[in-house]
Amino acid sequence: MIALLRYQTALLIGSHRWLPPVILYAAWLALGIRSGDPILDGFGYAAGGLLPAAVWLTRVCVTNEPPTARNCAAAAAGPGRVHLACVLTAAGTALLLALVGTAVVVLLSESRSNDHQVAVPVLPAALAGLLAALACLLMGTAVGALSNWPVLRSTGWSIPAGLLAALLLLVLGASPANAAVSGLVTGSAHGTISTPWLPLAATALIAAAAVAAACALSSRRG
Repeated sequence: MIALLRYQTALLIGSHRWLPPVILYAAWLALGIRSGDPILDGFGYAAGGLLPAAVWLTRVCVTNEPPTARNCAAAAAGPGRVHLACVLTAAGTALLLALVGTAVVVLLSESRSNDHQVAVPVLPAALAGLLAALACLLMGTAVGALSNWPVLRSTGWSIPAGLLAALLLLVLGASPANAAVSGLVTGSAHGTISTPWLPLAATALIAAAAVAAACALSSRRG
């Protein structure tokens, strides 16, 4: 698996297809994170942008390899393991974005509530923000795994499905990603930190099930 991860990482870097989702997330941070804004609001905003970025990165990684090369890798290591390496490469790239987003919020935001009256401790807030980012990252990975090959083969279906799912999971109250983000934003009004352990656990289970299903289906469809 380590060799597969190295191969997929080198393939991703060499293809330069990582640039659009990374630029999108950088623009998201540049537009929404301003110096002096409340820190918990900043963490919520930064986490929310990771969901569509993770969807996009997952699509890039699972469709990046030429069919002939993928068939050779699948023959050597198994199609399920190859697909898992693709998804893990996308998740690792999104994790780097999560760390960068967390650092940007810490550096630029003010560690106070919305009304700037209540002090917010930076380290617990940063932990909550990073966990919310991980929840959105995992949810985006799950969406990416289910909205691309081998689950959906047609680009005409996979791209709209991924975009629509990312939007709905950000705004629907039943979504764990929405719960993680809204917990930070709501806490910012009073300067209280809500660490999203439950949303993170829920998204981890959803992502694991989605990726396992996609890997199993890749083995059947070759």
